[in-house]
Amino acid sequence: MTSDRLLAAGGQQGRPLIVTEDEGLLDDLLRLCAAAGAEPEVSPGLPAGRGSWEGAPLVLVGDDAAHRLRGAARRAGVLLVGRDLDDHAVWRQAVDIGADHVLFLPDAESWLVDRIADAVEGVGRQALTVGVIGGRGGAGASTLACALAVTAARAGQRTMLIDGDPLGGGLDVLLGGEGADGLRWPAFAQSRGRVGGGALEESLPELHSLRVLSWDRGDSVVIPPEAMRSVLSAARRRGGVVVVDLPRRVDDAAAEALAQLDAGLLVVPAELRAVAAAHRVAASAAMVLRDLRVVVRGPCGAGLDDEEIARLLGLPLAGELRPEPGLMDALEGGAPPGSSARGPLARFCSAFWEQALAGGGGAAPSGRGPSGEAMGTGSTGDAWGGKGGVTG
Repeated sequence: MTSDRLLAAGGQQGRPLIVTEDEGLLDDLLRLCAAAGAEPEVSPGLPAGRGSWEGAPLVLVGDDAAHRLRGAARRAGVLLVGRDLDDHAVWRQAVDIGADHVLFLPDAESWLVDRIADAVEGVGRQALTVGVIGGRGGAGASTLACALAVTAARAGQRTMLIDGDPLGGGLDVLLGGEGADGLRWPAFAQSRGRVGGGALEESLPELHSLRVLSWDRGDSVVIPPEAMRSVLSAARRRGGVVVVDLPRRVDDAAAEALAQLDAGLLVVPAELRAVAAAHRVAASAAMVLRDLRVVVRGPCGAGLDDEEIARLLGLPLAGELRPEPGLMDALEGGAPPGSSARGPLARFCSAFWEQALAGGGGAAPSGRGPSGEAMGTGSTGDAWGGKGGVTG
């Protein structure tokens, strides 16, 4: 983590328990806990207070102390830590104490740091992560990305919006929060390894009940793919919904973001030239992202309708997004995209999330409805924000 402010923002949600009297092993485990941002409790055996054993998010037991835990109440999250791969007795010790895993240092250090950090953060179901890409310049991808985030937050989802397009001008501006306190992308440009999900969330500006990672108005900063991987992984570990606004040019950082998406939406205006441009964008994105769908921005005309555009691109149809009267005036007045609950943007986004989050989250729905109809047509398309679902 490259920012003291970011480090300070994360909060402890539980203290791991270390059980060992081996000073060398204890030093190593304390070092790994520090790397994971955790301050552990240390005991030579079963703690006197039952709460420490039962309430710790993770218990790290040295092979020297395993015999002291025989008879302790069985619980999940117990790891037996050894040093000698040839010590076959360690496996019997693991059975005796009901350990979930046996691991050996130093080989398992990286894995253990991640496990400690996950336990302390209380990591559960990962966020449903959706990317939005413009088929051509000015297609409206950033507007749709913001509207998706605003709609999800309004529905009570924990929501993070990530601006993956360094040339887009900043999503905080589009949301009317360019002056809001919080970190921007330059603070994360040198991030490597694991970034704390809670620390990331608390460090970002909060706008319209969602967290936003945007660009500042300073000099251009290159975000390496390692930084994109670390930041987006941290965002996803917080659960809820993550929306990523992506550039049309798939560089290394954009490819890293695409690799972490559950689904992508390609916004294509209903124009022949836009369809031609979107072919190239779709070809690049589809090399990394398996689930890419078309959002046709209407009105359709000149012999092109939403289904024909999806056919020409060879992609599933997510739906047609009709024009929203008064959108530019609303944006200039400080209202974010999707703020009008009755407008086409909000209706499209609400229908999208209703389907994508069905069943409590996880992977986005497939490109076909329950009866096999292509999404975006008939009653199934209406539920997804097809023609009937987004008319103005």
